[in-house]
Amino acid sequence: MSEKIKVLVVDDHTVVRKGLCALLSDRKYGIEVIGEAADGQEAVEKARLLKPQVILMDLMMPKMDGLQAVTAIRQENPEAHILVLTSHVEDDMLLKAIDAGALGYLMKDSSPDVLVSSINNVHLGRMSLPTDLARKVMLREQEPKPELQTSLFTDRERDVLVCIGKGYSNKQIGDELSVSVTTVRTHVSNLLRKLDLENRTQLALFARQHDIK
Repeated sequence: MSEKIKVLVVDDHTVVRKGLCALLSDRKYGIEVIGEAADGQEAVEKARLLKPQVILMDLMMPKMDGLQAVTAIRQENPEAHILVLTSHVEDDMLLKAIDAGALGYLMKDSSPDVLVSSINNVHLGRMSLPTDLARKVMLREQEPKPELQTSLFTDRERDVLVCIGKGYSNKQIGDELSVSVTTVRTHVSNLLRKLDLENRTQLALFARQHDIK
């Protein structure tokens, strides 16, 4: 018998969360629900502690929304496999979730078989997207990326931005670049100011969108 897929369920609505847990716990699906979280902040903590193979992630949640949680989890674990669940189709938000590292999305009213099939695909590292959104992702990937003014950053700031895009913590960046954590924080602050961004999550998204390596 094959090993069960370990899943973390994240949703701020208790009825929905408990319903998903009960549904996925059916023996015939080969899935083990190893934890649940009621907001994005708890999701990041549970993902770190439980190391699930697949994370079902709601987008609209208190404390930390799903997009922020996806980014934070992927920063800590770039190999995390995340499937977004939503009750609202908003392409802009969904595309941002894909940019942040989610492997797919699914409507909450999808059938159990479709949900389980998507979980299996994401577990294998495959994208799981409806045809219309998959087409938009492909078309967008074919578009030329906006030219980045390389003179905007110092060489060290660029190095830090590359590391942020890879999901490194400040300590990991310091170790990678042989500088102190305080110096890393200074570079991060300079990057936020120069790019007119508000937080580290937006820096990570910027680095990925501009393919900074």
